Amino acid sequence: MQVVVPFAAETPKTRLESVLSPTERSTVARAMLADVVSAIVETGHEPTVLSTASLADANDPGLAELPASVTVDDRPLTEAVNPQLPTTAGETVAVVMADLALVTPAALERLFAPDADVVIAPGRGGGTNALVVRHPDFRVDYHGASYLDHRRIAREIGASCESVDSYRLSTDVDEPDDLVEVLLHGDGRTAATLAELGFDLETGEGRVSVSRSDRSGGQ
Repeated sequence: MQVVVPFAAETPKTRLESVLSPTERSTVARAMLADVVSAIVETGHEPTVLSTASLADANDPGLAELPASVTVDDRPLTEAVNPQLPTTAGETVAVVMADLALVTPAALERLFAPDADVVIAPGRGGGTNALVVRHPDFRVDYHGASYLDHRRIAREIGASCESVDSYRLSTDVDEPDDLVEVLLHGDGRTAATLAELGFDLETGEGRVSVSRSDRSGGQ
């Protein structure tokens, strides 16, 4: 099985700009990528990072040691992913987003296990965080409510489709509130990076939130 990990190498995670500087967003995005790649490798598969730009000059030199090949494609997500999908029967391609900071090998094994033509792990808000494609006529469309779109596309081509209900696969890091989930449940490079940047959990009467100490040096 080929496992593709799309990665926005330039100006990543713009919705975190209220709490992270551009350099910090890049650092956190690369930490999430490293966590995702590591989890994939632990399942016994060799990931390919589909990056919008070369990672050779990344702020984090540790990315040069990622156990993954890198293909550069600066097209929008849908246009970049579709050429990676199966074109003949018998091929299997998985697509796992690079911002799944809580992903584990066990969660990925649940995604890989069903033998349906299309297996989808939906994200919160109607997106598609990961999928497995075995049908040569299936193509992605990541615009809008892509989870519903992908189920519709599967029906239109007569492909069997199964959804995987997984908290760790559904939790992508896009908004400041998502950092709470990483600090609560993460134990990888992303959680460590956020701690190094001064983020910590803030508990009170209501929901848990995050706070940031001055030791990060600010933005």
